[in-house]
Amino acid sequence: MATITNYLPYLAGIGVALTWGFSFMFTSGALDHLPPFHLLGLRFATAVTAMFILRVLGVVNIKVKPADYLNLLPLALFQPILYFSTETTGILLTSSSYSGMMIAIIPIFVAILAAIILHEYPNLCQLFFILASVTGAIFIIYMDAQSIAGVNPVGTVFLLLAVIAAAGFNIASRKASVNHPPLRTTWVMMVVGAVVFNTISLIQHISDGNMDAYFAPLPEIWTAVIYLGVISSVAAFFMYNYVLSKIRASQASVFANMVTVVAIAAGVTFRGEVVFWYHLTGTAAILLGVWGTNYFAPKNQSYQEVRQASKGTN
Repeated sequence: MATITNYLPYLAGIGVALTWGFSFMFTSGALDHLPPFHLLGLRFATAVTAMFILRVLGVVNIKVKPADYLNLLPLALFQPILYFSTETTGILLTSSSYSGMMIAIIPIFVAILAAIILHEYPNLCQLFFILASVTGAIFIIYMDAQSIAGVNPVGTVFLLLAVIAAAGFNIASRKASVNHPPLRTTWVMMVVGAVVFNTISLIQHISDGNMDAYFAPLPEIWTAVIYLGVISSVAAFFMYNYVLSKIRASQASVFANMVTVVAIAAGVTFRGEVVFWYHLTGTAAILLGVWGTNYFAPKNQSYQEVRQASKGTN
């Protein structure tokens, strides 16, 4: 008989979609006041500070050895370093709508890499629903007239690299879940992000001779930095690492397409935007895809179970 524990990974996946869905509004507003790497540096510095305070207060128990940083470094390079660097550049060179269309294909890449590297093979039903989710997200964004305007080939390359980085992170986090709990994985990601992005930002400020401007924009963007650092980074990545420790990578990745649904709902609620028929059609396809991908999943959910099942068939 199913208990609430059985549903926690799916509830966490919905939580990730909700959190990341609202992050675009905060990111857009903050980028009006400071450059991308400056924002990323402040975002992950805030994330590390928040997690450190929680550790000191005893709210969370994060045990990290020096070797853990080395073991989890490839994961942290995929996400946040490569993903955020390439996605942010891609958005700047194209448009948020076009970027969303490109990012929507991540589940396809995850399914391919999961089969090759993790030996997690989606069945035919899951493949159908993964494609339904991807198609729904792309359909919504494509129907927006501005989604295909001013497409920059270089921006497309950066967005494709972001897709590959995101898929690599899904696989790396899934593998890491065997030996590393979600809190440890999230901590290492936040620390590496804070060090790398702040280093880049500081170098840029030193080169421009305006170190005094490093903290100057904070009064205008402090709410965005707190949301992006604490909610969209610490909370969301912890939940997503937890999801990847409990269900297959191809299942977890489709929750990301729900971000499109949340973004539409946020636009209607907070900006008075109009919902068109294609929003409803695409949303139905996304939600159906998320449900079907997880409903028709094999019973062996954890990576350890998948590994054992794979060894048993050899």
